[in-house]
Amino acid sequence: MFGRRSRPNIPHLPLLIQSVPMYGPKKNIQTVKSLTAREIFRRAPEVKRKLWGGGFWSEGYYVNTVSRYGNEEVIRRCVQEQGKE
Repeated sequence: MFGRRSRPNIPHLPLLIQSVPMYGPKKNIQTVKSLTAREIFRRAPEVKRKLWGGGFWSEGYYVNTVSRYGNEEVIRRCVQEQGKE
């Protein structure tokens, strides 16, 4: 899961991703950011022109594993509750 939990006023996208063990979190995040940015720019080229420097994603990310919190349902509830405070 990654997203921006510490600064709720900053737009963020929390994700829960299942991956094979041979790919680490960094590789997963790079892949998701690359593919989603490419697809957004393909579908809406004006977005890239409006962004300073043409970068869609920020460099930062937050990663944690399901096992640290106990299970997938706990993380799912956490993501659903973001911003409700």
